[in-house]
Amino acid sequence: MDLLALQSIGKKAGFDRIGIAPAWASEMEELGHFAAWVEAGFAGEMQYLKRRAEDGEYQRSSLVRALPWAKSVVVAAMNYNSAAPRSTEAASADCGWISRYAHSPRDYHETVLDRLKKVEATIADDFHEAEGGPIKTRVYVDTGPVLERVYAKYAGIGWIGKNTCLIDQKLGSWFFLGVIVTSIDVSHFGIAPRQTQLAPDRCGSCTRCIDACPTKAIVAPRQLDASRCISYFTIEKRGTIPEKMRTEIGRHVFGCDICQDVCPWNRKAPVNANDDFAPDPMLVNPELSELAKISAEEFRRRFRGSPISRAKHSGFLRNVAIAMGNSGEQKFMPQLREMSVSDDSVVAEHAQWSLERLGGDS
Repeated sequence: MDLLALQSIGKKAGFDRIGIAPAWASEMEELGHFAAWVEAGFAGEMQYLKRRAEDGEYQRSSLVRALPWAKSVVVAAMNYNSAAPRSTEAASADCGWISRYAHSPRDYHETVLDRLKKVEATIADDFHEAEGGPIKTRVYVDTGPVLERVYAKYAGIGWIGKNTCLIDQKLGSWFFLGVIVTSIDVSHFGIAPRQTQLAPDRCGSCTRCIDACPTKAIVAPRQLDASRCISYFTIEKRGTIPEKMRTEIGRHVFGCDICQDVCPWNRKAPVNANDDFAPDPMLVNPELSELAKISAEEFRRRFRGSPISRAKHSGFLRNVAIAMGNSGEQKFMPQLREMSVSDDSVVAEHAQWSLERLGGDS
């Protein structure tokens, strides 16, 4: 099986791009910078990024540390863009924003993983015959010790933009990545050792993503301080959000798409035809008053399998409260008063802050 055959298999499985990169890390500049990035505090409270191998080094700084048998990484990209409006487009002040990738009620991990396993099975069958014995493979969708974007870059899927998102010249950056780690050397796919097929970097002198970020999380081109990112605050951060950052979060309830929405390469990004990624109209510019009514039980039922579940009910209501405070809408004050006496101290604290921001209770 060569690269062209692999790409054909990936296309039939439903992927828009597929490529392969060697597992070696010593010559991948981005992996070499990972430890310094974590040590600078840019990972915030995301402990999974700080996991270490037995030798004490960060697992994600070298795949072969975590999986010594790894020789190549197959990277597959699946478009999730929809025709829904963007976060930078005008919307009613009483609405919040949920990140584009979470508009669908279906868990994208399942969709990508199901398709990825089909590719994995074909590779295993093909190389079992060629090598005369079983091969090792491991499939991941956001769950393994792999910096997917780095391997995607070296697999020729796209270039890493100044906002640190992977960008494809035709797809833009609206796609999910999945990887298959294999014990097969890249030479068996017709790729010479140490050969890379990099996509040209087409960011040029553009700095729109950097300029548009409300929290200034992109501290330098291709360097993100995740601990300042709106997505981090509304998804990963537990407990209290620093007061100085609350106003900058705006009306974002889950995630943030600003740096992608302003990217010129996303202007003509194609809309996907995958029903699994069809947006739920109730999650596109949702009414904040309706989101604030969602009970813990309803949250579990409604968002089971959805990326939104990662925020947990407490974090979700905390985010809704902040969005209400940033809306400027006085009509939210009755709901905020109810939230300010919630048994959940985190929700109560942020609701009280929003009341004061709207000029109400102090």
